[in-house]
Amino acid sequence: MEDYLQGCRAALQESRPIHVVLGNEACDLDSMVSALALAFYLAKTTEAEEVFVPVLNIKRSELPLRGDNVFFLQKTHIPESLLIFRDEIDLHALQQAGQLTLILVDHHVLPNDAALEEAVAEALDHRPIDQKHCPPCHVSVELVGSCATLVAERILQRAPEILDRQTAALLHGAIILDCVNMDLKIGKATLKDNQYVEKLEALFPDLPNRNDIFDSLQKAKFDVSGLTTEQMLRKDQKTISRQGTKVAISAIYMDLEAFLQRSGLIADLHAFCQAHSYDALVAMTIFFNTYNEPVRQLAVFCPHAALRVTVCGVLERSHSPSLKLTPAPSIHPNLQAYLQGNTQVSRKKLLPLLQEALSAYFDSTNIPSGQPETEGVSREQVGKELDRAGNSLIPGLSQDEEEPPLPPTPMNSLVDECPLDQGLPKFSAEVIFEKCSQISLSESTTASRSKK
Repeated sequence: MEDYLQGCRAALQESRPIHVVLGNEACDLDSMVSALALAFYLAKTTEAEEVFVPVLNIKRSELPLRGDNVFFLQKTHIPESLLIFRDEIDLHALQQAGQLTLILVDHHVLPNDAALEEAVAEALDHRPIDQKHCPPCHVSVELVGSCATLVAERILQRAPEILDRQTAALLHGAIILDCVNMDLKIGKATLKDNQYVEKLEALFPDLPNRNDIFDSLQKAKFDVSGLTTEQMLRKDQKTISRQGTKVAISAIYMDLEAFLQRSGLIADLHAFCQAHSYDALVAMTIFFNTYNEPVRQLAVFCPHAALRVTVCGVLERSHSPSLKLTPAPSIHPNLQAYLQGNTQVSRKKLLPLLQEALSAYFDSTNIPSGQPETEGVSREQVGKELDRAGNSLIPGLSQDEEEPPLPPTPMNSLVDECPLDQGLPKFSAEVIFEKCSQISLSESTTASRSKK
């Protein structure tokens, strides 16, 4: 693998057609490993003199935000200097010159790169197909716990002789982390995930012990000490958009109460949204309480009154899935916080609801995006749209009532019921609920609930 990556960087200096294996925008461990291993496989098995280069879909400066990636690269002896990042290759220029072919791995849509869709030749993913935004190419999807499982399957079925220990260690660690150490109680690992972890271990008996690699990766993954608010928001973030309105969804690995008490938080949230042209920000916090039970909390920050009311209304009224939200104390009129009673609703399952909220927003108001409202907007104003939208998902997106529980996806592998490092703040869910029960709800929330 290391020799191959050295050749990739040299190939970029040549003016020739190039096949780019592009991971997703979160660039979590699963995405990074899948891009590296798939590109390695394609380069080793293609007879023609074609160049296959893995590209990590973030700026190089953002890699330190992904502690597990940094740790694992060091663990597997892959120098960061050999990696190629999104800000080090001009994909649009290559496409315009007719020299780009894209292979997507660990995702199959390009929400922020629609202009590159024509260059996509193949996509390999482990999430339900988004029919509405899927590129016109061969898309291979299988609902397994880790995309690295699908890459391992392709290598071991078609060219097992190319697999070296370094590449096997990368795949092995990524699968174990994404599948929560193959824990049957969590239920994220499928039969295929288990099968390929066992095959890798049989081929390379000296691979690290599962518990050891899982514990060390998870500790690195959930370490947010020393991060600024912006870095915490960017650490594991997704973006959705419609008609120019953009919503960021970030995973935060700490108790919501502690997050809301960060010094200068509101100013930081404003600055973050303004810097990246986001109209709203949804933060999902997750930690495990003293009983080792997952606690999920939500915070919706949005200066646009109508958009904020619509998003909150859709989330509150949703029944498929039901989030069982309880409003929590807030620190600012533009921020609504919630305790999430249904801990099974991960960020992946939240995304279709937020897409539907954008649809409801544009159905209920013609207010141009980018112009925050200064006057209050009643929930009655958008109630009809919310009743219609809150329980019906966009065609092509996952519907929980029609599907079995899905394994964690690359963009939210940190969010989907992964046990957190025990060193992070602990706060009993019972205490939170007790505190919240003593605080009166806001007028808008009371009005909303009185109509249900």
